[in-house]
Amino acid sequence: MTWLTRRKPASIRSMAVFVLALGTAWAASGYAQSPKTIVEWDHQTDGNGPRIVREAADRFEKQNPGYKVEDSHILNDAYKTKLKVAFGAGQPPCVFDTWGGGPLHEYVKAGQVVDLTPYLQKDPAFRDRFLPTSWRAVTYDGKVYGIPTENVSAAVIFYNKDLFAQFHVNPPATWNDLLNVAKTFQSHGIAPFALANKNKWTGSMYYMYLVDRLGGPEVFRKAADRAPGGSFADPVFVQAGQYVQQLVKAGAFAQGFNGLDYDIGGSRRLLYAGRAAMELMGGWEASTILKENPAFYKKLDFFPFPSIPGGKGDPRDVIGTVGDRFTSISTQCAFRDAAFELVKTITDDTSMKARVADAHIPPVKNLIVDDPFLKRLQQLVAQAPSVQLWYDQELPPELGEVHKDTTQALFGLSLTPEAAAQRMEAAAETEAHR
Repeated sequence: MTWLTRRKPASIRSMAVFVLALGTAWAASGYAQSPKTIVEWDHQTDGNGPRIVREAADRFEKQNPGYKVEDSHILNDAYKTKLKVAFGAGQPPCVFDTWGGGPLHEYVKAGQVVDLTPYLQKDPAFRDRFLPTSWRAVTYDGKVYGIPTENVSAAVIFYNKDLFAQFHVNPPATWNDLLNVAKTFQSHGIAPFALANKNKWTGSMYYMYLVDRLGGPEVFRKAADRAPGGSFADPVFVQAGQYVQQLVKAGAFAQGFNGLDYDIGGSRRLLYAGRAAMELMGGWEASTILKENPAFYKKLDFFPFPSIPGGKGDPRDVIGTVGDRFTSISTQCAFRDAAFELVKTITDDTSMKARVADAHIPPVKNLIVDDPFLKRLQQLVAQAPSVQLWYDQELPPELGEVHKDTTQALFGLSLTPEAAAQRMEAAAETEAHR
């Protein structure tokens, strides 16, 4: 008994040492470690976008044991605010998407976004998959800060083919044709256009197209770059505001348009109910409608924004983007290499094919598109002499907000075109001297 009593503590100690050693070995091999979490945020809330991202994350996790992806999908305006707060608090997601342009540039200037150029240099085949023009919105000082993930997109005028046939009207090619079409629908108690302009960027599309059709792309470019002779008070910007207010005064929009919310389908519901005949919106609307209302999708068609008599702009120009979702990595990400592999999976062939099936046109080369509707949209962008990125994404954030505010005020008839142009120019001068 005495021997057993003396030996038992030694046995226990030996077993403890063995268990500790085994635990150390397991931890070293990664079996006992908790998963390394990569947080991913995006503004993919329409169609099958969230599912496509989640399936890519699942493939990544399978290919990279020990990693876990937490994906979140947030509506446009709420997403912009959440991202800004997260970066301001020093707690951004590891992987996030933006529209590129000015807002992303602000994060880049603050040192909050990883320069992806070295990754692309190591993997030239990956970079070469994408359309060359898709890199412009995420390239600063020759360095790339985002991967074009989704959607060659242009703003077009979607319309209800059945209503057009019922009232014997054809898609208008000129501004005067558009006004005549609007009169026809009004005479039958149908709003010509559905517009949900609480979000402001929705109405901005009209203004941007009018500036382009009236003055061509260089008018905006010179004003935005503060180039000699460039000014947001240029007569073209004033005239664009006058055209916007001409439409409003002519009753071209369904009532209450400045208070309707696009994010909850305020404009689409008017289309579905036959209460409005047209909607100016980005090409992604086709995917949203296909998912929300497949029956209405069969009635859907589109035409380019009309030309303006005497305008200097090329009617083939489009407002849009070659990639309306660019995926980046924050500098606070602890797993940058793995995060880049996740981005590659989100943009792999499987993901891109799924996006095409969801009525999207990814910004990659040699893309096979069977849907005649999407083919026409693809050709419209491919043949455009100019693809102007949305002003609120091209411009620095504060100036982009002034643009949206003044445009919404133009639609509300609470600001004259001259005053709106002067306010925009004053804000641009302030921004330039900051």
